[in-house]
Amino acid sequence: MRRLSLSGRLALLFAACTAAVSLGAGLLFNHASEQHFIELDQQLLESRLSLLRTQLSGLEHHADLEARLPALHTELSHQADLALRITGSDGNLWYASRDALPEAPAALGLATVHGNGIDYRSLAVQLNSEARLTLYLDITHHQHFLQGMQRLIWLTVGLSALATALLGAWAARRGLRPLRQMGQVAASVSARSLTTRLPEAQMPEELAQLAGTVNAMLQRLDDAFQRLSAFSADIAHELRTPLSNLLTHTQVTLTRPRSLEEYREALHGNLEELQWMAQMINDMLFLAKADHGLLVPGQVTLALHEEVDALLEYYAPLAEDSAVQMLREGEATLQGDRHMLRRALSNLLDNALRFTPAGGEIRVTLEPAVRICVANTGTAIAPAALPRLFDRFYRVDPARREGSSEHAGLGLAITRSIIQAHGGSIRAQCEGGWTRFVIEFSENR
Repeated sequence: MRRLSLSGRLALLFAACTAAVSLGAGLLFNHASEQHFIELDQQLLESRLSLLRTQLSGLEHHADLEARLPALHTELSHQADLALRITGSDGNLWYASRDALPEAPAALGLATVHGNGIDYRSLAVQLNSEARLTLYLDITHHQHFLQGMQRLIWLTVGLSALATALLGAWAARRGLRPLRQMGQVAASVSARSLTTRLPEAQMPEELAQLAGTVNAMLQRLDDAFQRLSAFSADIAHELRTPLSNLLTHTQVTLTRPRSLEEYREALHGNLEELQWMAQMINDMLFLAKADHGLLVPGQVTLALHEEVDALLEYYAPLAEDSAVQMLREGEATLQGDRHMLRRALSNLLDNALRFTPAGGEIRVTLEPAVRICVANTGTAIAPAALPRLFDRFYRVDPARREGSSEHAGLGLAITRSIIQAHGGSIRAQCEGGWTRFVIEFSENR
């Protein structure tokens, strides 16, 4: 079955609410009218009763009634819808002004009785210990009025529900126009039109927040798509040069017969390029896992100062060759994955060694908070380039954009992924002749 639209649901809800309110109001008015007629009938019966009491005062026996009948007939003739019934204390009928009157109710007071197809309002009183008087008022015209009003109530309820359903459908459809606009925008979104945005200023207050959320989602999708497109282009760019080198080298080698040693040297050259390509592919797979939240670091208590000292010892020969001084300050412990954190710190130290001039200094500072700072002296980096240092394949020096068998520009991106997997953050700073990479871990991680 086709699901009912939101406009249809609102229209039915409006109609149901209107019908309920109209029905309640109609029933209340009907009850009030009925009570009003009862009060009027009671007042009329009580006014006639006072006159009849006077005429029937002193009535003790059935025989005493004969002399009073002419006066009773005269009084009753003034109102055709009024009837009277007198019974004795033993229940025997003494007098009835009209045939086929219903039996008097057992209880005294006002009551509604039915007889011979006619509705009566009755008022029963005890004249004295020997006689009981019951007045009957024909209320058929009252009942006809109430029945007509009930039919009018049902007709009003039906018509008002129908009118409200039609008007509600129109109002709901008009009010939900912004939602249809949102649907049209969502339907028009594709890889080529991620720049489309919803007009938040033109949206109702209830939908403005939703429109803002959708726009933010589209912006994130646009950013992710742009990064993916740039990443794909960078991959193709980075792999193009080594593949071209391999093809050219192989083709040149095969142009003429060569000695075994020359073939060996050609294969060694190709092996270096292939190893670099394999490493870059492994790094891209690592980053892909990080993007999908598949990096699950181990939780081992690490003495960071010991890990840093081990890395500094490893890089000491390179630092001596470059006349660069390396030192570590402070101590800290952290729950994390030893292999991942060593890789992240190794990337930072390798990066620092490459860009620290001869006679420069690399300083690793540890704070118990936990905060790690890897700083090196060297050429200042432009402020606009600092946020992009962690982008994949990004290099500060444009001259190094071509594919290289040394560095693909993925080290800092991998470092950031590892730090984020451990619940930390990393940022770059450059001031006072120092370039600093600051890592901070949350204390509640």
